[in-house]
Parts: sequence; C-alpha cells; structure tokens
Amino acid sequence: MILQSLYSLYGRLAEDPANGLPKPGFSIQGISFKVVIHSDGRLHEICAVKDPEDRSVRMLVPGSAKPPGQGINPCFLWDNTTYMLGYNPKDKTPEGKPERTKKTFEEFRRKHLELEPKIHAPAFSAVCRFLEAWDPDQAEQHPALLEIKTGFGVFQVTGDDSFVHKNQAVVDWLGAQTPSANGGPQGLCLVSGRYSPLAKLHEPAIKGVVGAQSSGAKLVSFNLDAFTSYGKDQGFNAPVSENAAFAYCSTLNHLLDSKRQRLRIGDTTTVFWTDKPTVAEDLLSFWLDSGTTPEDAGLKQRLEALLEKAAQGQLTSDDLGDATTRFHILGLAPNASRLSVRFWHTGTLGELTSNLQKHQTDLSIVRQWDEANSKTPDPKVPGVYALLRQTARDADGIPPLLGGALMRAILLGTRYPDALFQKVMGRLRAGEKDRNGNPAERVTYLRAAILKAFLNRNHHKQIPMSLDPNRSETSYLLGRLFGVLEKTQEDAQPGINATIRDRFYSAASATPGSVFPRILRTYQHHLSKLEGGMKVNRERLVQDIVASIQSFPSHMNLQDQGQFAIGYYHQRKDFFTKKATE
Repeated sequence: MILQSLYSLYGRLAEDPANGLPKPGFSIQGISFKVVIHSDGRLHEICAVKDPEDRSVRMLVPGSAKPPGQGINPCFLWDNTTYMLGYNPKDKTPEGKPERTKKTFEEFRRKHLELEPKIHAPAFSAVCRFLEAWDPDQAEQHPALLEIKTGFGVFQVTGDDSFVHKNQAVVDWLGAQTPSANGGPQGLCLVSGRYSPLAKLHEPAIKGVVGAQSSGAKLVSFNLDAFTSYGKDQGFNAPVSENAAFAYCSTLNHLLDSKRQRLRIGDTTTVFWTDKPTVAEDLLSFWLDSGTTPEDAGLKQRLEALLEKAAQGQLTSDDLGDATTRFHILGLAPNASRLSVRFWHTGTLGELTSNLQKHQTDLSIVRQWDEANSKTPDPKVPGVYALLRQTARDADGIPPLLGGALMRAILLGTRYPDALFQKVMGRLRAGEKDRNGNPAERVTYLRAAILKAFLNRNHHKQIPMSLDPNRSETSYLLGRLFGVLEKTQEDAQPGINATIRDRFYSAASATPGSVFPRILRTYQHHLSKLEGGMKVNRERLVQDIVASIQSFPSHMNLQDQGQFAIGYYHQRKDFFTKKATE
C-alpha cells in the first residue's frame, strides 16, 4: 500500500519538470564543487558550488547514489575529489591511504576514456583530454580544494552555462542504455502489476530521515539467509520492478527534501501527500508543527485564516481541499541501515479535517499568555511536537513510540495514548527549575490543554475551556482551592521565590487529606496580612469553594489528579483575567 501510493505520486510529480524528480538512471546528489575546463581539456579553475544558504547544491546527475563499501566504484561525470582528481586531504595523515586514492582516480579515468568512442560529444571529449593530462600532485595548488570537505563535483566547459553531464548528446546516450543492468530475472511486480525486470536492490537510497545513515537507508531490503524464500535472494524475495523501485524511492526522497511536505515529530520524520494537488500539501506541515510558518506571504495568510477557523471550531470538510480526495501520511524512523515505519495512515481529506477539528476542540483551553498580555502568546492551535515536548525535559527524552501513537489519535479521532497523560502528570509531580534556578510554573497552558483533551476524549469528563464556578467534582474544587491559597500567599508576601506550590503541589494533588488541613492553617496567617476588600473577597471565595467540598479524600487517582491540575490552572488564570464591569 505504501509503495503503491508513492509509485502513483511519482507519475503525478514527474509530469511537472519544476519538481525536479529524477528519471530512471539518474539521482539527485549534493554538488559542492565544479571542475571548469577549456574545450581542449586544459584546466581553467576548480571552484566551490553553493546555494544562497551556503550549502551544497542539489543536482540531478547520472547513476544512482554513490555505492558504499570498500570497492572502487567510479561514477559517470561526477564524484568526490578522490575519484575525480586523485586528491584526498586525509592521505597526509596516519589514517590516509594514498595508494587507494591513486587507484580510484585511475579507475575513474579508465572508465571515461573507454566510453569516449561511444559518446560523440565534444564536451565529453574535453573531459577525457583533461583526465589524460591531469596530475593528482597538482591538486594542492588549488586553494578551493582545501575548503571542500564533503560533497561531490561535476565538470563544466568554459562558455557553456550548463554542465557536461547535462549535454544533450550525453543525455541521449544515457537514455539509450539498457534500463536493467543486474541481469536478474523478470517477474510480476507487486507494485505496478506488470511483468517487468525485477530490482535486486531498491535504488536510489532513501536520504533525509533524521538519525539514519547519511549515505542513505533502505525501506525494503533482505540480506540474511533467514529471509530467503525458495532460493529468492535479496529484492527478489518481494518482487518489485526496477522502474517501480526507482519511482517510489525517488518520490520518497523528493518528499523528504521538501520543506512543506515533511516535518519531524520526536524521532520520527513524517511526510504526507494527497492524490491530487490540494492546499493540504502546502499547509498541513505548518499546522502540525506550530513552530514554523510558510515563507510565502500568501500561504502564510491562508494558514493563519485556517488556524483561526480551527480555533473557533468552524472548519468545514472542504477547507483542506476536496473532501473526497485521499491523503497519505507516513512516519519513518532510523533502524541501522534500514528504515522502520512508525505509522502509516490514509483516508479522505473530509475525514482528516473532521478529526483535526475534533482534536483542536478537545485541546482548547483558555490561554495563559495571549495577545493582550504577551508579545509571544501561546499558540491557539498547538503543534504535535509542542505537545510531545511536554512529556520530557528535553527532546531526547520523548518516548520513541509516543509520537506515532499521538499522530494516530489525532488523524483517526481515536483515544489519546495513556502514556501522553501519564508522562505529563509525572512532570507536574516532579517540578522543574527555570533558567534562573527558581521553581518553574508547573501547570502551563500546553500541559493543561493535554490533560483536558485526554480527560474529555478518553473519559468523557466534559471539562470546559475556562473556569466553571458551578463544577462540583471534589478534585476540580481542590485544585481551585489550592490556586486560591497560593494566590493569597503571593499577595501577603510580594516577591516570594517559592510558594506552597513548590512545597506541597505533588502531595496536595495525590493525598489532599494529609496536606490541606496544614496549608489551610497557613492560609489564615496569610489572610490576616491582606487589607480591605481584597481580604473580604478572598475569604468569601475560599468559603464558597470549601462549602462544596464534602471531605478531603485521603487519596486521588491519576484522573482526579488531572482534574485537580485543570481546576488549579483555571483558577489561577481567572485571577489574572480582567473582569467585565457593569
């Protein structure tokens, strides 16, 4: 199903040359330098190639990815400095292998000289003349090579704006080559359903998955005898044609290289697409990752309007595109030289829009910092990664499988994972320090939103967005009461560094029967320091809350502790919310 969807997407994307998808026999590589020569093969210069962001340039070149391993495998009209110029800066270190460097250049030169009679192109002949005359000992005379640490190079002839590997005669010769070079069997392709030459290895390698090998990894591969079935080795075990393998690998690399169709969720790299062009392909990654925005002003405006509709609960089934169009979301994580599928979801955009709105409704809670009281307000529509960050002290501490479970709940409208709630509650109990070493806020906006969403969806608690004075659950009332007692302490002792929250929050939420009698006695001392109407109003508020509490339970379960946290958050936010006056 995954391979078929990627194969179908290749057919759509390859129709538009602007997408830059490679054709069979080509791959996209990072080019960091170029060797410029004259038409007679004399060297003109060696210089770096960089994009506007000072990175290597992604370029379509002949052949698949650079083969790994210790063998000597020269590429055609592109390669690293070791092959193209016989230069490796490591050769002058104890780890260097100058003899191997010499052999790689000789093999690169031999390969191209043998092909010259077959390729009738003056530009290619110029490359051959350069390779015949080039002395690797001259490499150190070119300062540009000293700056080139990684990446590949290409050839260019002076007076030609393009590169030699893009020369039309060279391209025509490449197109005439036999597409199947492995000499393997033919069979029924599981992806296309056609009888075609089968791929032994699925090329090109997949690049761009965070944590995977930089040289690329495999989504489908077999390399042990235990995987051999009826004598079918490697890729012949799961027959996929060479064209289908090339198409799905190239499409996945294209998605992983895209800023708008790729995002990272924990340790999982996620890509998504739809069966036809839709606004979802442009905006969904920015929706799910609230920390980024589109560079295009028009897309940014559309995204803001879409998020505002979601925050107000007004999304319609066609806001992300035709409601009947199918979407696909794939989450990949590294697994040695292979990739593991963390999650895979497909459905219609109408279903996706409905589930996204449901998630946002469950998550909605009054913001701690909004446009009225902060220059950096809390997001109205929190992203997935922002929610996952509430489960650990740093990004590395996020449970590996939690991202996929949370995505599944959001995209399919199912129950939130229990681990999400448990991890957030654990952080509330533990407490943390801020950058100055002072106790940090425990029940923040995002944590309160997660607790509310979990309790509403998984346990049908129907918790409102903001303070509900009429709510009668003991756990909610105890959270409110704790917030009032803390605010009274802050008003009585302005500038205090540590409050009752830092000393008693964990015990008050878990075993209120043993804690509240003690802090209520302390409250009387703090109340006595207040004056006038503040003292009267505070005493009235405490009496109203306590009057609704039948008793202080000796123990509260995890769900009740979640309601305690939300009651505390609601009450604290209400203190700092400007009240309307008649």
